[in-house]
Amino acid sequence: MALDSSFVLKRARQCLEIEEQALAATRESLGPGFVAVARAFHEAIAAGRKLIFTGVGKSAHIAQKLAGTFNSTGAPSCFLDATQALHGDLGMVSEGDVALILSNSGQTDEVLKLVPVLRRFGLKLVAFTAKPDSDLAQGCDLSLIYTVPREACPLALAPTASTTAALALGDALAMVLLEARGLTRDDFARYHPAGNLGRVLLLKVGDIMRAGDRLPVAADNITLQDAILLMTKARSGSIALVHPKSGKLTGILTDGDFRRSALQGGDFLSRPVKTFMTANPKTISADALGVDALRMFEAHKIDDLIVVNAKGKPVGLVDGQDLPKLKIV
Repeated sequence: MALDSSFVLKRARQCLEIEEQALAATRESLGPGFVAVARAFHEAIAAGRKLIFTGVGKSAHIAQKLAGTFNSTGAPSCFLDATQALHGDLGMVSEGDVALILSNSGQTDEVLKLVPVLRRFGLKLVAFTAKPDSDLAQGCDLSLIYTVPREACPLALAPTASTTAALALGDALAMVLLEARGLTRDDFARYHPAGNLGRVLLLKVGDIMRAGDRLPVAADNITLQDAILLMTKARSGSIALVHPKSGKLTGILTDGDFRRSALQGGDFLSRPVKTFMTANPKTISADALGVDALRMFEAHKIDDLIVVNAKGKPVGLVDGQDLPKLKIV
């Protein structure tokens, strides 16, 4: 039997609305408890201790994802299977570690059995649950509570809004600590050396800039016509203009500048290029990250970015048209 389209869309929207309500309720309920957990995590990371994430069922999947998120931000973390923990996997925990124990109901047998065991190992315990009065919350040092008015499942059985709220709250904790610890893009890149993300984060301006024959450079006292000829020869949409003696960058002439110069009268091609150039253009160093160049393009609404060395001399050009090809955007 074919599914009725109106039924499908109606139920899908209802599901999303219910999950949005859980996120909103969780956001509004944030308070001192969240701050206390953030501080406990921050202290453990600063002391070189680990973050342990554990749970069973769907909560185990959330725990694994959060462990991966914290690892990616340089906070040593691991997932502990609550069942296997009681059969030898406790060797991964150490005194001073912090354990985040996930259970929506806070009454899951496997995690409740784990609480006294982890306490004997000297871990600080955090209950991650929707039930502040549960046995799990009562048995831990701190609680991270999310609020779920109802599940999106029409049978009220399948974890839906609860897993969404737990995942989002865990992400919020990770992002708060990322910023508090002053993690930079360079730091983040070190933890993501592989795949497209790593390639984008590690890419330097020097790797993507046009140089050599593809970088037109000329003194700023040549004629506009000569500048356009150099741009055409290099197949570039701009030219870096420098002081005739020092060689330091003084301006840039773009295709747009050239078109506007035509409004100055019939002799415009024979006039000095400095008359039409954009003086003191935005620049970047070859050692900067490719994403930094992208941010400059977006912030200043420019099409070309001159790369200069420590002496202020042009060594390259980043053309905005090259960025999509390199999958930076």
